[in-house]
Amino acid sequence: MKVNPKNLILDLMLATGDKPMTARDAILAGSLFHMSENSLRVTLARLSAAGLIEAAERGAYRLGPAATDLAGEVATWRTMESRLRAWQGSYIVVHCGALGRSDRAAPQRRERALQMMGLRLLERGLYIRPDNMESDLDEVRQRLYKLGLDRNAAVFRASGLDPAREAVVHQLWNGQALTRTYRQLRVELEQWLARADQLPLDAAARESFLLGGKAIHQLVFDPLLPEPFVDTRERHAFIQAVHHFDEAGRAIWNRFFASVADTPPALHLTPQPAELETLNE
Repeated sequence: MKVNPKNLILDLMLATGDKPMTARDAILAGSLFHMSENSLRVTLARLSAAGLIEAAERGAYRLGPAATDLAGEVATWRTMESRLRAWQGSYIVVHCGALGRSDRAAPQRRERALQMMGLRLLERGLYIRPDNMESDLDEVRQRLYKLGLDRNAAVFRASGLDPAREAVVHQLWNGQALTRTYRQLRVELEQWLARADQLPLDAAARESFLLGGKAIHQLVFDPLLPEPFVDTRERHAFIQAVHHFDEAGRAIWNRFFASVADTPPALHLTPQPAELETLNE
């Protein structure tokens, strides 16, 4: 995964949580990826002008109003399993056929919201997914709105599909491929952690950023399907591995900042490039 100053800075903003991130920390992190101080400062200025970040104090920044809602949703990967429940055979459906096209950016925001919530196109203007998420349908609506779905889109539950459409729905996701991905990424994370102590600190920080980003990107865009669509035990094992990797990554990044700074490091979370690059997809 290629890292550029924009997604690096946005990710660091998410990593610091409510704590402002200094330009100095961004420059130190950028040095791991051979980014110049000038390019990082220019990117900070551009992100600030776009409202994605804002000044918190002299030389320090936090997420801006254009980023906070979506960033909060993206960060929920840490608690995603708590939102799931047993599937009873019904579906969540979103109808977009009557939505206007006057806002040229709306279709891109809409598609991102639908993808991030695991909805797939069944028929023209009609998106669907198994109803195994929050029991309160209004919570699903509000999450879709925060992610960018038009507020006049119809969001509802449906059941009793005819056999032909039921069969089509089960083909909208490649469950076997998803299960293989869970297994492969889990093994990759575990094998990296097994040798992490042998790596130089800067290499460990850089590699944990990249590998952790790949794993979190999978979680952020994972449809969170129930059985029998995927093997949920494999997904659970993968999520547990990501949490373990994130904890190890925090320690590595804190040691990195401590090794290059005269003051205690400002970051307390693992920077993961996939989390906030979704803001601009």
